[in-house]
Amino acid sequence: MEPGRKYRFTWDLLGDLKTGRPNLGNQTSVEVYRLMQFTFRDVAEKQLGVEKADLLFREAGKLAGTQFYDHVLGSVTQFNELVGRLQKAFKEMGIGILRIEEADSKNRSFHLTISEDLDCSGLPELGYQICVYDEGFIAGLLERFFGETFKVKEEECWSTGDRMCRFVAQISD
Repeated sequence: MEPGRKYRFTWDLLGDLKTGRPNLGNQTSVEVYRLMQFTFRDVAEKQLGVEKADLLFREAGKLAGTQFYDHVLGSVTQFNELVGRLQKAFKEMGIGILRIEEADSKNRSFHLTISEDLDCSGLPELGYQICVYDEGFIAGLLERFFGETFKVKEEECWSTGDRMCRFVAQISD
């Protein structure tokens, strides 16, 4: 363990759900997930400010994306295979419905949407985008697959009146 660290992430922290939750398994409600996410977000903003809270959520998303790639997707060599596995996993795990609108693998530029997004679908219009965790998550997935750094930016969000989240992912300069 690193000095000064208590919760360095490892996949083992997800636990053995067959043993620990023999009756409830891996299921919970979206409300409970959002309760944790948005109360954590509220406390982070109060203590750190909006910019640092965004950075925290984006970096946590990136870590989650790399870990998800390693532990859920397995070995992937072709971009089409990556997309297929992601679409299947997102749907089966209730993350959302993933679509790739544009893909330029050569230039590492992608436009994608997530409908029924776990983080925001069904929220009231807030006037601002909220899916910074998703930005990091997508960046982490792409970085693990391509071995290059990506910047991902949400362009449309349910919380701004759209009915899906739209992201642009590009290789960082």
